[in-house]
Amino acid sequence: MSHPAFDYSPIVRRPPLELPGGARVAVWVAVNVEHYPIDKPGLSIVPLTSQFVPDPMNYGWRDYGPRVGVWRLMEALERLGFPVSAPVHSAVCDRYPEIVEEGGRLGWAWIAHGRDNASLQVGMELEEERAYLTEVVEAIEAATGRRPRGWLGPALTETFHTPELLAELGLSYVCDWCNDDQPYPLRSRAGPMISVPYSIEVNDIPLLLDKGLTGPEYAQVVIDQFDALHAAGARTGQVMAIPLHPFLVGQPFRLVHLERALEHIARHDGVWLTTADDIAGWYLDHRYEQDAGRAETYRAGPG
Repeated sequence: MSHPAFDYSPIVRRPPLELPGGARVAVWVAVNVEHYPIDKPGLSIVPLTSQFVPDPMNYGWRDYGPRVGVWRLMEALERLGFPVSAPVHSAVCDRYPEIVEEGGRLGWAWIAHGRDNASLQVGMELEEERAYLTEVVEAIEAATGRRPRGWLGPALTETFHTPELLAELGLSYVCDWCNDDQPYPLRSRAGPMISVPYSIEVNDIPLLLDKGLTGPEYAQVVIDQFDALHAAGARTGQVMAIPLHPFLVGQPFRLVHLERALEHIARHDGVWLTTADDIAGWYLDHRYEQDAGRAETYRAGPG
């Protein structure tokens, strides 16, 4: 396949996106609830032991997330009044059911996030991927009591078949394509499928781990991103995702700075604090047909 499942669409050529309540920017917080298998190498903070199995140092660093970090985030986000969207591995449902139970009590919107962070779809044949996605989606539905509406691939991975296979399963959006500040249609013969903006740049893993930003520097990135999108939202609505990983921002010395950034966002007017589910649902109801029609006209050409 030589083209992605979406068309090129310059944001300055689109009709204005009018968000609910006249909001300038929709802000959604993604708390990634993940499982890293102990018998496979994974994301690491100390390279020296990263290929060891087991690797107590790096596994323990990651394991801080479900044991401590996610609970700190739950408390902070509830206190600050931020709805939560939670990309969740299906393995979490068996390994850490207490998190799923508490997230359900808090009204979290669960996003399917694969089986675990070592199981990637890359290289899967069509039927293998169909079976894998079905297993993941049904396991999350059984644990949460609700079929997920969206998808975020482990390490944001997909195959060329993924969006259409997810549409077959009743999902309506993916977050893997970090290429826009607005939702947009994806081509799918199995039903409507859209992309909801996510972020690699304003994401605690690249910022805190790869770039080594301090807590104050990280908070400033979040604030600067919000301020710029809020200003741009005077012309057309914007979407800001704040992807979080509990083993990173759940550390107390970082969480205080995340809280400061979120307090800055919450003080502004013209902000829709929401979930990825609600952004997708609103877009599908109010804008999808218009944008999909414009894409079809663009592909067909004049005449």
